[in-house]
Amino acid sequence: MIKRYIIDGNNLIGKLPELKISGKSDKQFQRDKLAHILERYFQDKKVNVSLHYDGFPGHSIKTSRLNIYYSNNKSADELIKHEIEISKNPKLLTVVTSDHSIFSFARACSCTLIKSEEFAKELSHKETNSEEEKIKSISNDEMKKLFGA
Repeated sequence: MIKRYIIDGNNLIGKLPELKISGKSDKQFQRDKLAHILERYFQDKKVNVSLHYDGFPGHSIKTSRLNIYYSNNKSADELIKHEIEISKNPKLLTVVTSDHSIFSFARACSCTLIKSEEFAKELSHKETNSEEEKIKSISNDEMKKLFGA
């Protein structure tokens, strides 16, 4: 059986400093950026991922690994709880949130739980390592071409 992650998107956005834009919040930018960060994070993992956002969709976010859900007139919390509730095996679910009511509900259903703060640290760590690996992979010849030396 394949493990499934259920992610409280709005909750996680609030825990990732790189998604804050000079004090303003551009909700669509934050949603896009989070989806792409998660896409990279899960690219080598054999899991299914549900990403839940409050409200209505803006433009379509193109990803190949994520199922993105919008709550429309409901709260994302309700949809997350419903997804847990209808799961055939909640023990295979990992729920990422810091919302107290979702956390308690998921715990009662025997899901694996990760607080958004902890998951945000993991995502940031992976992003930093990924950038460093890209830099190290550029050969000296490529650097000379890039910088004209």
